[in-house]
Amino acid sequence: MKKQKNKYVITIVGTTAIGKTALGVELAKYFNCDIVSADSRQFFKEMTIGTAVPTKEELATVKHHFIQNLSIFDSYSVGNYEKDALQKIKELHKTNNVVILLGGSGLYVDAVLNGLDYFPKVNPKIREQLKKELVQDGIEVLQNKLKKIDVVAYNTIQISNPQRLIRALEISIGTGKAYSSYLNKNKKKERKFNTIKIGLTAPREIIYKRINQRVDIMMDRGLLEEAKKLHQYKTLNALQTVGYKELFSYFEKEITLEFAIEEIKKNTRRFAKRQVTWFKRDKKITWFDYLKDQKKIIAFITNLSIL
Repeated sequence: MKKQKNKYVITIVGTTAIGKTALGVELAKYFNCDIVSADSRQFFKEMTIGTAVPTKEELATVKHHFIQNLSIFDSYSVGNYEKDALQKIKELHKTNNVVILLGGSGLYVDAVLNGLDYFPKVNPKIREQLKKELVQDGIEVLQNKLKKIDVVAYNTIQISNPQRLIRALEISIGTGKAYSSYLNKNKKKERKFNTIKIGLTAPREIIYKRINQRVDIMMDRGLLEEAKKLHQYKTLNALQTVGYKELFSYFEKEITLEFAIEEIKKNTRRFAKRQVTWFKRDKKITWFDYLKDQKKIIAFITNLSIL
C-alpha cells in the first residue's frame, strides 16, 4: 500500500499522568488539527473523573474524537476501534494533513498504526474453563498462572482486566507458545499515512509522585461519588479498571476508604510500569523529558517532515 507523502499521524505516548493531553493540545493548536484519542478508558461517558478525560477547556480548544463516545453497556473491542479510528483519520486527512493520535493504551495505539496481531484459533473450551477458574478461584490465581507461563505478557498487558488476562492465557495454553511471542508479528497491513512517534518520560519517582497527586485530585473532584453510581454495574468489562475496582471493594466493606485510595495509587503505579515496558519495545519512538519545551518538540517534528 503506497503511503501518501504529505499525510501524517503524530502519535504521543507515555505513562498515565505524564502530560500527554497537554502536549497533544499544544501540537493540535500549532498544526490546526484534531486529536484522535487512543485511551480505551476514556471511551465511556459514564466514567469521567476516574479516567482523567480532558478538561472542558481542552475539549473546547481542540476537537477530540473517541472521548466519552460510548456507554459502559456497549460491546466494543480493539478491532472495532481500529476500524473506526482508521476511518476517522482518513476523513480528517481530507481537510488536514496532520492528525494527533493520543493515548496510553499501547494495544490501541498499535492497532491504529500497525494493525492487530494475528493469533491462531484455539479450543473455545479453554476459555470456558478459565472463566470458571476466575469465578471459583479469583483473578490472582489466573494472574499467577500467566506469570508462570508468559512473564513478558504478565509484565505488559493489563492483568487487572479479566478479558485481556483470559485472552493471554487461552492463547498460551491453546497453542503451547507464549501469548507474547505472537505480538508485533504478522501485522495485517501498512498504513497510507506517515507516522511520527513522540514519547514523554520522566524519572520513576517523578511519575509515581504525579500519579499519587492525580489520585488525590480525583478524590477531591468526586471520584467516590462517581464510583458509587457505577457500583451496581461492577461486573461490566468497562469497569474492570483501576480507580473503580478498589472503591467497589470499599463499598462492599472489604477494605477501608484509606486503604482503597492507597490501592488505587499502587495499582496505577503498576499500570504505569506496564506502559513503560510496552512502549519501550518500540524503537521508533523518540523520547522527550516531560518538562521539555513544547516548542522544541514541535521543531523536532517539523524538521522530520514536510509539514
